[in-house]
Amino acid sequence: QVQLVESGGGLVQAGGSLRLSCVVSGRIFRVNGMGWYRQAPGKQRELVAQIASSLSTSYADSVKGRFTISRDNAKNTAYLEMNSLKPEDTAVYYCNAEIWDSRWSKDTYWGQGTQVTVAS
Repeated sequence: QVQLVESGGGLVQAGGSLRLSCVVSGRIFRVNGMGWYRQAPGKQRELVAQIASSLSTSYADSVKGRFTISRDNAKNTAYLEMNSLKPEDTAVYYCNAEIWDSRWSKDTYWGQGTQVTVAS
């Protein structure tokens, strides 16, 4: 059984910073790409940032220059450093990862989400 657990969300003033963490645990053979998504009320879930096992990264245009995704492969953990936060960044943030749980089986897993609220 594989689990992704996010932490680090909360309430912050506009212009502030937060750091989200996502820890992968359970039956893991290898973790491929990891990503952060967000979903605001009444909106579709959108990709915020992703990072490959090679550490190459990509970002949504709306967060470029403000957010940084990173990972610690030894700890099976991904991070999302969020700076210069804006009220429009308010959303539930979800961690996502493609995980091989054996040499022959992989699947995509999601965390339960962590709320980020940016007050104006």
